[in-house]
Amino acid sequence: MGAKTLPLPTASAFPKAAVQNPITEPSSLHPNSTSACFGSDSTQFPSSNFFAAAGEGIWDDGAACGRQYLVSCISSISPRACKSGETIQIKIVDRAQTVASKPTRQGTTIVLSNAALAAIADSNAPSLNIDFRQYQYYKD
Repeated sequence: MGAKTLPLPTASAFPKAAVQNPITEPSSLHPNSTSACFGSDSTQFPSSNFFAAAGEGIWDDGAACGRQYLVSCISSISPRACKSGETIQIKIVDRAQTVASKPTRQGTTIVLSNAALAAIADSNAPSLNIDFRQYQYYKD
């Protein structure tokens, strides 16, 4: 479990938000792109479009691929930016260092897709404090 600052993206071809210490920069994740985890396999992207790229802190030499995290917004410097009570499940499908529009700051933890970001916060907020926890799913 970790709380990280989550600034929102600026304009780019396919902007995404990143979770980083202490602030983040936009990056690019695209459901039609080739990823460091699964190449060009389109089935890697969840139907919800709640996916992300892993920063070096959780990349774990590629072991992060396919991992899932529960993500929620805790607070923001902008009033009412967080969508209260919203927690989403995201899937790691890429490496933050290899996405087309890389975060400009070191220490990015998670780069969220636009759909994932919009589900937990107002995309106009300049920064967010989020909580993320690895989700464990076990089949019997």
